Amino acid sequence: MKPNAKIGVINVSDRASQGIYEDIPGKVCVALLEEWLVTPFTVEYAVVPDEADQIQSTLVRFSDEENCSLIVTTGGTGPAERDITPEATEAVCHKMLPGFGEAMRNASLKFVPTAILSRQTAGIRGSSLIVNLPGKPKAIRENLEAVFPAIPYCVDLIGGAYLETNEAVMKAFRPKQKPSS
Repeated sequence: MKPNAKIGVINVSDRASQGIYEDIPGKVCVALLEEWLVTPFTVEYAVVPDEADQIQSTLVRFSDEENCSLIVTTGGTGPAERDITPEATEAVCHKMLPGFGEAMRNASLKFVPTAILSRQTAGIRGSSLIVNLPGKPKAIRENLEAVFPAIPYCVDLIGGAYLETNEAVMKAFRPKQKPSS
């Protein structure tokens, strides 16, 4: 039997990392993953401040040491000076996937005109897919819903754990296999 998948969840927030705010965004991500996935998984979890070195070291640890097939971050994707999650992600990835950010911004534009200010992105480090999400719980759901159908297949392609969704609530796309002759 295959071991459980590992998924990393990182909330990037100065105030949540100091205990000033409750870590709601990270909890929302875990709840969505529990709702959408039928594959057993364990969660590596962290709340870090908007500091490049701490974001980068957590991403590297979750990818290289904890072997997380999927890592989602929340927060730090806006235009403010301290919003540096996309830059930290880019610094540790060997391949960027700009289509994720394009799809997430497009989904958000249906709700708010300020979605064009968001800088969500995604990238690959080893066999880990890293996806940057906004920090607001409603926006996390809207953005993750927009890209999640592609996530299991992407994780397949990079050699991560097999992620199977609960088809009643989230349909993942995988190409049809050709019958072998």
